Amino acid sequence: MTSRFPLAAASLAMTTLMGGTALAQEAATVAFLMPDQASTRYEQHDFPGFKAALEELCPDCTVIYQNANADVSLQQQQFNSVIAQGAKVVVLDPVDSAAAAGLVQMAQSQDVKIIAYDRPIPDVPADYYVSFDNKGIGQAIAQSLVDHMTAQGVEAGAGVLQINGSPTDAAAGLIRDGIDAALDGSEYETLAEYDTPDWAPPKAQEFTAGQINRFGADIKGIVAANDGTAGGAIAALKAAGVDPLPPVTGNDATIAALQLIIAGDQYNTISKPSEIVARAAAEIAVAFLRGETPEAKTTLYDTPSELFVPAVVTRENIKSEIFDKGIQTPEEICTADYAEACRELGIVQ
Repeated sequence: MTSRFPLAAASLAMTTLMGGTALAQEAATVAFLMPDQASTRYEQHDFPGFKAALEELCPDCTVIYQNANADVSLQQQQFNSVIAQGAKVVVLDPVDSAAAAGLVQMAQSQDVKIIAYDRPIPDVPADYYVSFDNKGIGQAIAQSLVDHMTAQGVEAGAGVLQINGSPTDAAAGLIRDGIDAALDGSEYETLAEYDTPDWAPPKAQEFTAGQINRFGADIKGIVAANDGTAGGAIAALKAAGVDPLPPVTGNDATIAALQLIIAGDQYNTISKPSEIVARAAAEIAVAFLRGETPEAKTTLYDTPSELFVPAVVTRENIKSEIFDKGIQTPEEICTADYAEACRELGIVQ
């Protein structure tokens, strides 16, 4: 998927004096390369947020948006294309974090800045990394599940399934590390663990179905690394006639997940408005265009970084975290199938 957007006709001259040389960046091109369409967030939140922020900060810049649809070779082609089109900064959310190391080296050899976005690039430092704290996300959703199971009187030694993200995604590895930290410190046993290729919900559903056949009622909880894999797990549970459903975690606060939480089918998710990270990426891109060095808030994989802290969302706080903060509207979430549950939670009257 490819889109090219000239942002505005108005001119913004960004001039920085460095060593007596004036560097002016007008009508610069910035590329925004996302990894897949399995998650709806990139089209619905990340790119619109980035485009709006860049339009505000650099009205005469042009942004090229492309989505690799989970294809490493396609992302390589898209990367080559935007470099050929003169992109001075590339915001890159890699399909394969290891393969992206070569892209970083190629760009830096041509004085093109790379902002690693959402998923880090461990093997070769990018010029900057911006994301939510992925390890913190994993630990938060798993600890929330452990606390819930304990509060519900689930006995020590009870079993949970662990559904991780894509094995080629370094961010998924960080989420997994956080999940491990919470589960390893708990009294519960991990029955089985799965790395979900391309984060594909059907793969998560297939895995869960197999574990239901294997473990049955011994599955007392499921830690799923995002809402897509959570949805796949819940579909498998329902198809197997499991009732009541064990608590299932998630991450991303997608519309479908919020509806599942309201209905009581999913236990939690993570509210991480992608527009926050998208705006930060736009600010960093503009700083690079000005010839500045953006401030590092922390360092990850030898890369200057900024990591945002998200919030865990359950039925208990969904109204305050999602609706009172304007992240989603009742009209979008509380459709006919969920209207009664929304009234029960005070989201609508």
